[in-house]
Parts: sequence; structure tokens; C-alpha cells
Amino acid sequence: MLGCTLGSMFQVSVAGGSYQEGLTTFIQGVPPGYYLTESEIYESLLTRKPGQSELASPRREADVPVIYSGVNSADTMPGFQNAGYTNGTPLVILIPNVDRHMEHIEQYQVTNRTPRPGHASYTSFVKYGIWDDAVGAGFFSGRYTSTIVAAGAIARKVLKQHGIEVFSYVKEAAGVKASDVPLDEAKKKVDTFRAVRRDYDPIYRWVFKEGRITPEMRFLHKMAVIAELERKLLEIREQAPVVDFQKIREEYGIHFTMNCPDTDAAFEMEKQIIKIRDEGDSSGGLVEVVATGVPVGLGEPVFRKLDGEIGRMLSIGAVKAVEVGAGYAVKDMKGSECNDQMRAENGKVIFKSNNAGGITGGLATGQPIIARIAVKPTPTIAKDQETIDKVSLENATLKAVTRRDPTIVARVWPVAEAFLACILLDHLMMHNGYQSLVPSTSIR
Repeated sequence: MLGCTLGSMFQVSVAGGSYQEGLTTFIQGVPPGYYLTESEIYESLLTRKPGQSELASPRREADVPVIYSGVNSADTMPGFQNAGYTNGTPLVILIPNVDRHMEHIEQYQVTNRTPRPGHASYTSFVKYGIWDDAVGAGFFSGRYTSTIVAAGAIARKVLKQHGIEVFSYVKEAAGVKASDVPLDEAKKKVDTFRAVRRDYDPIYRWVFKEGRITPEMRFLHKMAVIAELERKLLEIREQAPVVDFQKIREEYGIHFTMNCPDTDAAFEMEKQIIKIRDEGDSSGGLVEVVATGVPVGLGEPVFRKLDGEIGRMLSIGAVKAVEVGAGYAVKDMKGSECNDQMRAENGKVIFKSNNAGGITGGLATGQPIIARIAVKPTPTIAKDQETIDKVSLENATLKAVTRRDPTIVARVWPVAEAFLACILLDHLMMHNGYQSLVPSTSIR
């Protein structure tokens, strides 16, 4: 299967499927000297994984990652403390599937001849024939996005070391629009959301906080813990603390499962998503992703423009549009309105607006990079849909019986965040390499 690799210097290749043994992230270009743990990667994965609320699929995946290679297994010599640090070799992260029981597979088997409208189940069958991995949609399932989030956790860690931070949130869902929130306030809300979700997560507590998986353990010992986790998954989840949404709102100023910095809008989003779900349907929305601290000039001209690279987020399942800055609104502006005028203050360039979304000519301006992705409604719904039998090519009717998300927007923001982080780190490595070769002599 071609097309499963992103990037040049920070290069991410992904593999796996919804009901295969699991998923894999293979990363080349991870710099040496970074201390990595499964725990911190999991903190990113837990905001994406299903089975955590009424806003997500009931599938109960643990999404516990295992670092398979790319870090030192022990201190390499006396006096060195480099165990657990990246060593410059390719980094491989495994994400085992633990909730793929036979009854769920059978549900897919009985409906796989009738492809879901709006889903890849027809086109993938035509492309790959009878060998198409159609159980749970295989590689076309939203489960593959866990591989992107895992890679993004690494990218975000490296970027932060260089003063670049990437964060994302839901801007619109089920027709409910959030009000504009200052970026610094939005980031604080997102950080709080992550911390609260981690502290309430029963898998995090059982696996990491209670020390069942630690960085120095061997791979086989870690897999033994995950096998035990699979056996005890329901029991562990039942030990989760009861979440009082209103108490969380009062104490932390957030919605517990909808990462939207406008808390009032987040609760209304949830209400409308559930209303549409109860009608047997699904809903879409808008996700905004932001990067701050990006150096001026980052990006490459013509075919590798930074905004063009951001457009690659159309590769995320269910994303049907990407806009940068003012985006589609520029068609209704005059030049005097659209242009981000500049002034010099205390030796620094100040922009009076950011309609360009932090990018002009494909290069970063130094302003926050702001992009949005439009997420379509989940194709799998509880209403009858007209379709075909993809083997006999006879007309048919499909009524979904498989597990599904009432909306994808509540879980796709970590994917957008990770995707942008991978793009920015790839370009930062190219940019720094290029700049290091520029002669230091002054212009004559």
C-alpha cells in the first residue's frame, strides 16, 4: 500500500488496521537526546481514543503505546545516564488492538457486501478486491489516526524544546459555533483539558500511575501487562471515578469530553450532538489548530509551501476542507481589508491583523499559524441508506449495526494537532539545515 508516509526529514510511516493485531508508527529523523516514555505518548492518545463518552464510539480500546525501538535500553557506558533517551535510530511505536471481539467482527461481516455511503468501503473493495481488509474498515477506519497522534506526541516534544507550541480545539460542532477566545486563554483551556482527562483516566492510573509499565521494562514484559489489561479491561474501566460534568466545569472551567475553550458552547455542542444521534443520524464540525513561536521564514517555496503542506490535513479521515487564516472569507474582502499591515516597534515587526494565518508566500511570518479543518458527519448512521451489493452490483438497503461515533469532531482535534506538529518539525529541520549553510559575511 503506497501513500502511508509523511515528511522528508522527520518522516512518519504508518501501518495497521482496525481489527488487525494493532497499529504501528515508524519514524525516521527523531533527533538523539530526547527522553521518551509510553506514558507521555499515551497522554496524547487518550484524548483521541474511543469509548470514553456519549460523544464517541463505544469501542473500548486502551490505546496503550509500546516503544519498540529508537531509544537506549540501558546506560551505554559507566558514567553515562542515557537509558530511555532517543539515539537517532528509527523510532517504532506499537499500538495493540485489545477490543476486537468476534461478535463485532461478525457484525461487519454481515454488512460488508453493502458499503456504507460516504465511506471508503466501496472504493477500497474496487481497488484491493476480495483481499480488501473490510473488517472495521481496516486501514480506512478512524483507528489509523492513533498512529498520527503517536508521531505528533514526539514532534510536539521536540518543537517545544525549540520554542514552538502546537494546540488544537473544537471550533464548531453540530451547528453550534464557539465564540472567539484569545489564543493564550484557549491554550490554557486545552492544557487544563489534557490534565483533567489524564487524571480521570482509569487506564492511565492502572498502567502508568500504578507502575505496571515503566520505561526500563523489556518489550515482552510490557506486552504481558497489555495482555492482562485486555482480560481486565471492563473491570478497570468500572473503577473509573464518577465524573460530575458540572463540578468539572465549576472547578476547571472546561467541558470534560468536548475540548472547546468556549465552555458554554461546548455544553450546547454536546446537547445537539446527542439530539442528532438519538434521531439516528450523525453530525460534523470545525476544528481549529494553532502553532505559536514559529520562526520567520520557515517553509519552502513553490511545491513545499507551508500552507500547501498544511493542506495535507485533508489526508485525515473525514476532513473535507482545510483553510488557513481567513480562509474562504478572503473571497469577500477587499485588498485593504485582507492585507496584514505591518509596523516596526522597538526593533520588532508588528502585524495589525492575521488574515494570512501566519503564512505568506508559503513562508511563516512569525505570527501564530492558524488553520481550520472541516469534518464531515460520521458515515455510519442508524438510518436506512440506499446502497449496493458490491459483489453482485444489485441495489440494496443498509441499516448500520456496528459501533460508531455520533460525531468525529470531538476526537479529531488531537489528530489535527499532531499532523501540524509533524509538518512543522519536518520543515524546522529543513529550515535549520538550510540556514546553517548561509555564509556569515555581510551584504556588500
